Amino acid sequence: MLLNAFDVDAAYLHDEELNIVLQSKKRPQSYKSYYNAMQSAKLYIPTIKKILSKADVPPEFIYLAMAESSFTTKAFSKKKAAGIWQFMPATGRQYGLHIDDYLDERRDPIKSTEAAARYLSGLHHRFGKWYLAALAYNCGEGCVSRAIEKAGSDDVFTLLDEEEKFLPGETRNYLRKIISFGLMGIDENDMSLSGYGYFMNRASSNSIATITLPKGEKLSRVAKLLDIDNEEMKKLNRHLTYDFVPPFSKTCNVYIPYDKLKVFNQHYTPCDLKKIYLVHVVRPGETLSHIGAKYKVPYKIVKEFNHLKSSRLHVSQKLIIPTTPALLDKYKFTFATNSYKVRAGDNLGSIANRYKISLSKLKEMNKKKSNTIHIGEKLIVPPLPLQKNRYVVKRGDNLSTIARRYKVSVKDLLRRNHKKNSVIKIGEKLRVH
Repeated sequence: MLLNAFDVDAAYLHDEELNIVLQSKKRPQSYKSYYNAMQSAKLYIPTIKKILSKADVPPEFIYLAMAESSFTTKAFSKKKAAGIWQFMPATGRQYGLHIDDYLDERRDPIKSTEAAARYLSGLHHRFGKWYLAALAYNCGEGCVSRAIEKAGSDDVFTLLDEEEKFLPGETRNYLRKIISFGLMGIDENDMSLSGYGYFMNRASSNSIATITLPKGEKLSRVAKLLDIDNEEMKKLNRHLTYDFVPPFSKTCNVYIPYDKLKVFNQHYTPCDLKKIYLVHVVRPGETLSHIGAKYKVPYKIVKEFNHLKSSRLHVSQKLIIPTTPALLDKYKFTFATNSYKVRAGDNLGSIANRYKISLSKLKEMNKKKSNTIHIGEKLIVPPLPLQKNRYVVKRGDNLSTIARRYKVSVKDLLRRNHKKNSVIKIGEKLRVH
C-alpha cells in the first residue's frame, strides 16, 4: 500500500488536511496537468522506478519527483535548482553529478535519479522512516531534526500539526502533495471516470535506452538517422547544453526511445567531425579569440574541440568550428569589442535606444542588476546599426573585391569615401552607394 511505502500509518488517510490537498488535486484542471505530466514522462517513468527499486528506495518516491518538477527535465527554480529532482548545484556535485557549460547531469533523467536515490537512502539511514526522508529532502536535515526535538516526537500527525507548526508550511503540504499524487496514481476507478484510464496501460509500455556517442557528435544527426523528432531528442537529453556531445568527453551517455535501439546498433557509425561542422583554415595574424569572435563561438570551445594544449596557432592549420543555433544565441554579444563611455545626461534607456537593443539586453551584456550608471563608466555595446549603403572592412578585403561585390568602380569608392589611395583597415566603414 502507498502509505506503507512511506512508513505512514493507514489512519493518515482520514487526515483532514491531506483530504483537502487531495481534493484540490482532483479538480479537472489539476487532473489534466497531472496526467499530462505523466504522459509527457512516459518514456522514462519505468526506468526511474527500476533505479529506485534497485537502490532499495520505494518506487513510490517517483511521486516526490512529480511534486518537485512535474517530471520536467528542463525545470529550473529561482534558487537555481534544476532537473526532475530539483538538485541545487552544490548538492548535485556532492552526489556525483557533473555540472559545467556543456553538461548538467541534474537534467539527466538517469544519473539524477541515481543521485536522488543515494541522497534519499542517506536520509532514511539517518532518520529511520521514509516520510522523514521525504520531509528532509524538502526542508533539509537540520530543519527536520529541530522539528523532532521541538515536538518531542517524529510521529507524522504531530510533525504536520497545523496549530503547532513544527515544520514550515511548504514542507507540511509537501508530504501531503506527494501522497495525494500517489493516491491519484493508484486509483484506477477514479482515473477511468476522469477519462485518463488509458494511461495505466501506456505508462509501462515504453522506456528509454542508453547509447554512448563520441565527443562532438551531433544529437540532431543521430535523431535524423533514427527518425526521431528533434524536439523529442532534446527532451530526452536536456543534460546536454548544446546539440553536440561535450568535446572533453571520450564518450557521453545519450538517451533514445528503447524501440530505436536496434536501428542505432545496426546503422550508426561515428562521423568525421569535419563533415558535420565548419572547418576554418588559419590565416596570418589570426588568434583563437579572433576566430571565435568571427563565428560567435567561445574560443574555449574551439580550443577544446580541436584538442589544443595551448592557444598557439600556425598558418594553414585547420580548425573545427562547432557552430550551432544555441551557441550563436547564447554568445551573441560575448565578443562585442565596441564600448561606450558614459557621458553626463546619459541613462541606460537612452543608450539602449541608440544601439537599437532592449534595456534588459544591455543590462545582461554588462551584468547589471540595476539601471545605475556613472559618468566615465565603460559599457559593452553592440556595433551601431549600419546604414544599408555601408560596409565594414574584414580581414582579406581590398577595394577591388569590395567594388566587385557591390558592382561599383574603385574610383567611385575612393571618391565616396574621400580617399586619396587604396589603403583600407580592418573594421573601417566604407560607403558603397
